[in-house]
Amino acid sequence: MKKILIGGFIGGILLFAWQTISWTVANLHEKGQEYTAKQDTVLSFLANVGLTEGSYLLPNSAPGTSMEEMQKEMNAHEGKPWASIRYYNEMKVDMSMNMIRGLLANIIIVSLLCWILIQISQGTFSTYLLSCIAIGILSFTNGAYTGHIWYPLHDINAHLIDALASWGLVGIWLGWWLPRK
Repeated sequence: MKKILIGGFIGGILLFAWQTISWTVANLHEKGQEYTAKQDTVLSFLANVGLTEGSYLLPNSAPGTSMEEMQKEMNAHEGKPWASIRYYNEMKVDMSMNMIRGLLANIIIVSLLCWILIQISQGTFSTYLLSCIAIGILSFTNGAYTGHIWYPLHDINAHLIDALASWGLVGIWLGWWLPRK
């Protein structure tokens, strides 16, 4: 149990540290959250039209539209601009709880992974490292990349770097920690 708890705690911190570096210091996700000088105009427009908090795909068909009508609408929009909007009524600058929840989630994720990896008899450094990299590839492919297929992410390469780097760091840590007696 000690191996799982210590492995999960330090591994969770490593994941969190990489995420912090990626989104702040290295700014790898810049393409996914670019600046526009028109931001005040866009936000004012969205607020003034009475948009409620939520996620929107534009253009889209109204609920209850028949499949035939939806197809006509899709065809009419072919080759024209489209947008995916996440709209919030109020910006909250305090990220304390988000950071705490993110760190706790990372610790739980790596602790669960430690439990799984400990089930492998005769686990070696390379077994644990490659297992963690595989987890990174799985999470990237099932998450960011699968979404990217339908709704292209401008920072998809950053998500891939995050998956490989963060889980590689965790793999190095667990590859050293778990085989120890």
